[in-house]
Amino acid sequence: MKIPTTLKHKPVVVSENYDRIDGRLARNTDAKGLSLGLTQSNDRGKTNLSAKVWRYTGENWSSQSEELPLHRVLDMSILICRSLVHFREAYRYEHFYDPHEPIIDRVALQGDAMTVAICTDNERINEDIKLFSQALSDDDEMISERLRMLSKILKDMGY
Repeated sequence: MKIPTTLKHKPVVVSENYDRIDGRLARNTDAKGLSLGLTQSNDRGKTNLSAKVWRYTGENWSSQSEELPLHRVLDMSILICRSLVHFREAYRYEHFYDPHEPIIDRVALQGDAMTVAICTDNERINEDIKLFSQALSDDDEMISERLRMLSKILKDMGY
C-alpha cells in the first residue's frame, strides 16, 4: 500500500511494508507505513523534518496517524533505552522502583536535561509498573533485535 503524498506531511524516505514487521501486531495492524519527510508549519511557511506512522483503517488513511519531529523520535529512543536499563535491575525493589526516589535519570540535552522518572501520579502505578515490566520481558527478543540493529548502524556511522 502506497503512503499518501498529497497531505501536509511530505514523505521523503518511506517504509511501506511496516505492517509486516510491527512487533507483536505484525500482519494484523493498521500501521501500514513509516516515513521521514517534510511538514509545513504555520510559522511563515517554515519546513520541519518529521517522522510519521501511517495508519489505514481499510477504507481511508486514519486521523490517528502520528507525526513526530525527528528529535522527538530520538528523544523517545533515549527514554526507551534508559527505561530498559532501569527495568533490568527493577526486581530489586518491592514495587519495581524506589518510591522515595522515582527519578531514574537526568539525561543532559541542549543545556538542560531530560528527566526520566516513574510516574508516581498514576494512582495504579504499583499494578501498572508490574504489567509494564512483564510486557518488557515478554517483548525482550523483539526489542533486543532492534536495539542490536540500531547499535550496529550507530557504530557504522561512527557513534
